[in-house]
Amino acid sequence: MKRDISSLTNNIYDVLIIGGGIHGACAAWDAAQRGLSVALVEKDDFASATSSQSQKTIHGGLRYLQQLDFQRVRESIIERKILMRIAPHLVHPLPCLMPIYGHLYKGREMMMAGMIMNDMMGFDRNSNLDPQKYIPRSRVISKKECLQIVPSINSKGLTGGAVWYDAQAYNSERLVVSFVLSASDAGATVANYVEAQGFLRDANRVTGIKALDKLNGDSFEIRAQLVLNNSGHWVNHVLNLENGTGNNTAHNLSTAICFVTKKQLFSEYGLGISSADQVASSAQNSIARLFFITPWRNYSLVGTFYEPYHKQSLEYRATEAEVERFLQAFNQSYPEVKLSRDDIAFTYGGLLPMHRVHRRTGEVLLKNHYSIIDHQKRDGISGLVSVVGVKYTTGRKVAEKTVDYLAKKLDKKSRKCATATTKLVGGDIDNFDSYFDQHYAKLQGGLSDDVFLSLLKNYGSKYPEVLKHTSDTTGSDNRAVDTSKRIEAEVRYCVREEMAQKMSDIVFRRTELGSAEKPEKAHLDLCANIMAEELGWDKQQKQREIDEVTAAYIPTHE
Repeated sequence: MKRDISSLTNNIYDVLIIGGGIHGACAAWDAAQRGLSVALVEKDDFASATSSQSQKTIHGGLRYLQQLDFQRVRESIIERKILMRIAPHLVHPLPCLMPIYGHLYKGREMMMAGMIMNDMMGFDRNSNLDPQKYIPRSRVISKKECLQIVPSINSKGLTGGAVWYDAQAYNSERLVVSFVLSASDAGATVANYVEAQGFLRDANRVTGIKALDKLNGDSFEIRAQLVLNNSGHWVNHVLNLENGTGNNTAHNLSTAICFVTKKQLFSEYGLGISSADQVASSAQNSIARLFFITPWRNYSLVGTFYEPYHKQSLEYRATEAEVERFLQAFNQSYPEVKLSRDDIAFTYGGLLPMHRVHRRTGEVLLKNHYSIIDHQKRDGISGLVSVVGVKYTTGRKVAEKTVDYLAKKLDKKSRKCATATTKLVGGDIDNFDSYFDQHYAKLQGGLSDDVFLSLLKNYGSKYPEVLKHTSDTTGSDNRAVDTSKRIEAEVRYCVREEMAQKMSDIVFRRTELGSAEKPEKAHLDLCANIMAEELGWDKQQKQREIDEVTAAYIPTHE
């Protein structure tokens, strides 16, 4: 995948997509697969905003049963299965546990009914899947078994627990990057650090965008038959650029914050904790909260903390005050854990479309349904379509529906959508466990098993290509590749093959070097030195890149 700005200026594309998050990346892959000429531009790096700030859970839609939204439950179950099939290295099953307190509406009886219904709606959840992706039946367990799994939860009023399975993205950022890589392989022209600054217009028709290369400051134009505004929470900002729609319809936004704990709180299950189940928290905090604690690598992810967002700036970063409120609310919901600020290794957050705040409980209610907006119908401006996505898990499906719509507008014959059955780059793995065993044996001790597993879960079947980018993959003990060799291999590969342009691209979105906690200074220096070799940075540029990465771990006090 090469960053070729000249291609962007020398072609007239069928579809130009603004925004390289999950929805834009999926749309680019789908449209390119169908034979449309596609360009995708992102003003920062791919997956650099909300798409990389989730709790990494690929939801099967169990929570929508409460709302009797059976269509969304079914859609979520199908999309979870598809992601495990097309990205088998990146998406894996995750057992989940929700303690049950009391009886009747929120008790064992109702939860058992919900579990049975969930299994019925996912009757085909394991068909044609790798056995490693098997999703067992849901079940309701006893109080005793619940306390055996999680001894620290509040036992007062506990009547049991509900156990079900979802999935987890080992690296949600790389999943987005994998969609972009796959789009590029299918023929799309893609570029990060290209910002839309205005629209090209022919009367009431949008014919492209005015763009800025943020790496060198050059301005240029990109032309297309249709422009797809897939810019996430910047959707209205983009519409109000020069020669845009001038539409001032605002989308309410909510923050969505997660934090990473320094130590893993639970090693197997994702645990759901509701503040409504804690008498103490109900007395102190009227806002209803539901938190999940999920095991991730050697850490735990805790989330998600939602609050209405009213600031003008769309460049969001969680503040120290928000983290403190999050921590307080979590400890009120789960006082037995007694988390402190020192227990948190890293905090991250994004912005999501919000429907409203619940008048009685104070709970943030997120927007439930995506929107495809044809601006010819709404604003009298043709050639422009916007998408407001609401859920990472269903990004592929939203893209399928979006490209269906674009193909009709183009009145152009295109192939049927095949993204539900086509493996992503790195996904050529039919049986994950067997693949690991066979390929690890071939290495003959050149890698430790945990390092190889990490490489496999990040790069999948592309891992041999990564290892080619260092001259020596044998450790001094003929068993483990030392950290510096692994960093060298990954950095060179990601710069040469995955369009990494800045050090933050490597640390936060291409590798797992710094997405959980701040890397050691020696590792940051090594990363900067290798990128300087690859990209021609001088000493000052190296320091700027290191400072930018380091700043992400420093709390803000805005």
